[in-house]
Order: sequence, then structure tokens, then C-alpha cells
Amino acid sequence: MTLYRTGIGNRLLAALPPADLGLLTPHFQKISFEPDAVLVRSGDEMDPVYFPDSGAIAFMLDMPDGQTVATTLMGREGALASFSVLGPSLSSVTAIARMAGTASLISAAKFRDAYAQSAAIRNVVQLHARAVLLQLQHVAACNALHRVDGRLARWLLQLHDRVPDDLLPVTQEALAQLLGVRRTTVTLTMSKLREAGAVPSDRRGFVEIDRARLERVACDCYALMQRKIDRMYCQELSAPQPTRAPIRESAIVSSGGARSESRAVSGAEK
Repeated sequence: MTLYRTGIGNRLLAALPPADLGLLTPHFQKISFEPDAVLVRSGDEMDPVYFPDSGAIAFMLDMPDGQTVATTLMGREGALASFSVLGPSLSSVTAIARMAGTASLISAAKFRDAYAQSAAIRNVVQLHARAVLLQLQHVAACNALHRVDGRLARWLLQLHDRVPDDLLPVTQEALAQLLGVRRTTVTLTMSKLREAGAVPSDRRGFVEIDRARLERVACDCYALMQRKIDRMYCQELSAPQPTRAPIRESAIVSSGGARSESRAVSGAEK
């Protein structure tokens, strides 16, 4: 990870009134992280708290047989280790950067102090917790009920929400870990997506997508999950959003469904 200097682009922080944000900013350290960087390991104490400005972080559940599977994905709409406000505790998952990004760090102790003083900070943490729980519920149901091609399309769409273009810097190995399947399964599934025109190319660690076609391949979980999360954030985070925002708002706000009709800014930890 690398230190850097820039403005705050995290959506939760952007929603805080200046006085409440001022409880946090003096204690922030700015960092950048690269793909595959491990930010928190399972069993580690949840400290510090990360507020991503960009990038994508996957929460991986490590199974006893050595396999892993993703439970949630988070970008600038969330806060890694924000549940540390409940007191010192150990992480139950491993948080891995799937796409490079930047973040603001604050110690768990300083964050708990600010949380205790600010109703606004408590509100955004509670909102984020509800969004994470909602994502966990949908991912669990999706893993149990839907085919691999629909689930892979869902993960690709979620990653696409957090990058500025249609070329995703993600490997098949990383996708296999997100899905909890073998890489050969991802290779075969990618072939199906290419035949459908949803993935025009997939090589050298990059996946090019056709968003409109990928949405048609994805299972219903993606649209349903994003509709609920977007509505929650739009209704409860009223502050203007920063212009530097690589995550898009669902078109559901204006059209009731198809994200391909609109691409404004959005998004949901741990």
C-alpha cells in the first residue's frame, strides 16, 4: 500500500455534515492499494477502519478445505471494518482488493470516539450495515439457486459499477475465487458469455464487457439487490456526492429497472 494526498471521495463520508466529518478527518491517513492486496485477514482484529475512495474490495470466506468464496463486494459506498464501533473484535472474513483503489484510514479507537459523539456518523454506519446485510442475503440466495453464468454476470456487473470503463482489470483466477469454483469452470462460463456477446474479449488479465448484454445474462439478483441498495442510499444520504466517483447509480431511480438506460453515481462492507 502507498500513501497519497487527495480529497475524500467516499460516499458515506461525503454525506456527513462538516462538523461531524471534522471529527474524523484529522485522524485520516491516505493510502492506495493494488489488486490482490490483503487489507484484513480472517482472525485479525478489525483495525484500522478503511473508507475507500475508489477500487473494489471483496470479502472472502475461507473454508476448512482451503476453498474461498466471496460474500460481498464493496467500493466507495462502504467502510471496511466499520463494525469495530461495537468494540474490539476479530474479522470473520479476509478482505482482498480485487481492483486497485485508494482509501482513508482511521484507527478503530478514534472511529469509536467519533461514533459516540456524532448521530450523523452513527446514521451512516447503520445505513451501511443494513446495505451489507442485504447484499449478504442476496448473494447467499443467489449462490444456492442460480447457475454459474448468471452469478458470474452478476459479479462482473458489480465490478463494473466500480470502474470508469468497460475493460475490467480482473483475472479468471480472481473470478474463480469470487464464485467459489475452479478456474476451468470460469473458462467454460466465459466462453458462454462470449457467445452471447456479453464479454467481447477476455485475455491477459482484462475482461471487456458489453453492459447491456451482460445485464440480460445476469440473474435477477443483481437488479433486485441494486434497486434496494440504491433506494436506501438515495433516500438516506442527502448530501451532494463528490464528482470523482467511479461507481454508478442504478437507472432504477428513474426507470424502474434497466441500468443500461442510465449511469449516474452509487453503490454498499463488512
